Amino acid sequence: MLVGLAHLFDAFRDRVVVSEIDANAALDDSIDVVLYDSFAQPESDQVEVAGLVANPRARRVVIYTWNFQPDLVAAAEALGVHGYLPKTLSAEELVEAIERVHAGERVFVRPPGRVGSAPGLDWPGRELGLSDRESEILALITQGKSNADVARLTHLSPNTIKSYIRSIYRKIGAGSRTQAVLWGVAHGFTPDHRRIDHWLGGP
Repeated sequence: MLVGLAHLFDAFRDRVVVSEIDANAALDDSIDVVLYDSFAQPESDQVEVAGLVANPRARRVVIYTWNFQPDLVAAAEALGVHGYLPKTLSAEELVEAIERVHAGERVFVRPPGRVGSAPGLDWPGRELGLSDRESEILALITQGKSNADVARLTHLSPNTIKSYIRSIYRKIGAGSRTQAVLWGVAHGFTPDHRRIDHWLGGP
């Protein structure tokens, strides 16, 4: 996800410098705008987001997500985030929104319903036909989450989760949850705590 997002900015190297930070570690670099990708993260918890907002080295914090349930947006606003952006934005639209946040605006963009991710955005399993949402659900299952946990974290109904899981099983050739988890572990769906190389001379 991170590498794909970094490459989404390839055409905008004169406007954006990408640097990775790890929400589970101390922040040493000063970051103008932190883009918090919600992929397979416990958004309803908000602990990581609150920590970033409180960190003086993270000057602005923006949530980058597929989930626009009113309670999530309201919770993010209450925490003091500076933006809430959908993964439907094109690379140019995303760069423009980030620049507006950097200039001091609060930018909350609501997508027109549930539509696909922006062209160029990548996620694990895409090359095998998994949709962005299926990929996120498989990542949560691989972390050991129950169907109820997945439904709560993604703000989807239990029946919708079951439908997604059936589709995932078909696409990866799994006959059981255990097989799906083993497949997920073998194909990079576990949390990756390694840092990528700094991108194009970033901080």
